[in-house]
Amino acid sequence: TMSLREHALSLFRGAVGTVRPAPMLKRALKLQRDGCPQLLVKGQAFPVKRDLYLVGFGKAVLGMAAAAEEILGDHLTWGIINVPLGIQESLQRAGMQEMLLKPHSKIQVIEGARNNLPDAEALQGAAAIQELAEALTADDLLLVLISGGGSALLPAPIPPILLEEKEELTKLLASRGAAIQELNIVRKTLSVLKGGGLAQLAHPARVVSLILSDVIGDPLDIIASGPTAASSHSVQDCLQILTKYNLLHNLPESVQTVLSSSPTKPTAPENYSHVSNIILGSNTLALEEAKRQAEGLGYAALVLSAAVRGEVGRVASLYCQLIQLVCLAFAGLGDGPLGDELRGSLLQLAAELQIPGLELGKFLQALRGLGPGRPVCVLAGGETTVQLQGTGKGGRNQELALRVGLGLHRAQATGGSSPQGRCDILFFSGGTDGQDGPTEAAGAFCSPGLVAEALQEGLDVEAFLRNNDSYTFFSQFQGGHHLLVTGLTGTNVMDIQAILIRAM
Repeated sequence: TMSLREHALSLFRGAVGTVRPAPMLKRALKLQRDGCPQLLVKGQAFPVKRDLYLVGFGKAVLGMAAAAEEILGDHLTWGIINVPLGIQESLQRAGMQEMLLKPHSKIQVIEGARNNLPDAEALQGAAAIQELAEALTADDLLLVLISGGGSALLPAPIPPILLEEKEELTKLLASRGAAIQELNIVRKTLSVLKGGGLAQLAHPARVVSLILSDVIGDPLDIIASGPTAASSHSVQDCLQILTKYNLLHNLPESVQTVLSSSPTKPTAPENYSHVSNIILGSNTLALEEAKRQAEGLGYAALVLSAAVRGEVGRVASLYCQLIQLVCLAFAGLGDGPLGDELRGSLLQLAAELQIPGLELGKFLQALRGLGPGRPVCVLAGGETTVQLQGTGKGGRNQELALRVGLGLHRAQATGGSSPQGRCDILFFSGGTDGQDGPTEAAGAFCSPGLVAEALQEGLDVEAFLRNNDSYTFFSQFQGGHHLLVTGLTGTNVMDIQAILIRAM
């Protein structure tokens, strides 16, 4: 029989495979050549009257551009894409030819944003994209490819703000625990291209954006900071965030200048009538595929939510309690006092975390309906946040996995003959882009058994967590067998988590 780890790996690969750029684009994009050529996107038609241009930015855009150029052929006039530093070489090494542009491509590739941070190269690429957009006419069509990581690859601070000043501010916010949504609102307010700026510059050309979402709930104005979507935020929102994190009084002069002269109201939605934003792929799509695969492997599979968010420790508690509940049900004790207590605690935690679309009551009902003895797979997606305290190496997925393993081990240790002991449990969390923090791992697999083994070897698991050093922890076992290492996947729809449980 396959191990739980092999099952988990196969689910992750299937989920990622379904949101890979090429198959996704080929399903959605067609070019009708007879008569007046038209671009067909998911059934919507856009006439190509004159020139067709392409721009893009994000971790998955290289593969999207390669597929798009194949579909558009000679109709493509010129294109510019901004992609992460080193991605062409990585994909080449991984033998992923289909994600690379052909030798005589009409698309110029600019690599930048080392470690997913805006830099001089990304700035140069953004300037080239800005120039292309500004030169378009009413008869031109601009195809915009957008994916996660696009924010760092499209930096164009409003003068006189320097890129370093904007970065410093973003870093400060992040270190104080600001959520990605908050960071994006601040970045957008200080940017020429974000928050609908690119779409405004491309006017009067027709703009069609194809988007791979890496944000909870797929909000168009937040993904890659919404360069082609009407911003729903104003300068007021930005000031509020800066106040919340106590940064209003030590801002660089340039930032103060821009904030004081910014329009107080966002651009009106009717100024976006020349734009169509179309979501091609998302975490929900990836989870649906993982569920299909889990069922194929014989699991009773349930999707918890595609929008799991919150501080990593609290999310880990949610998963630990959920796992304990499934194990109680396996032991036929799900309806006893312990089950009731766990359900109450879970409902309270879920209410505090405010996870969108999480109907825990319904989910727990479905859990009760599962027949005894059948292995269970609970799937979820989203993006947790980590408050950095230490100087270790890791990422939110590895830290989440380690916290769940430790939580389960503790529950087992205090529960005496806990029913959890009769379950084979594996938890894993992985970033669909193949990267988790500044490490080569995409995430990690963890079980209570692994934590028990670590403690027996005299390792202080809590010290690893305090130092945000989950990567070092996982590296010490079986040659890193518990790390999920996939290499860059060429796509990005946030993280995927899975709980696999079978009776021992």
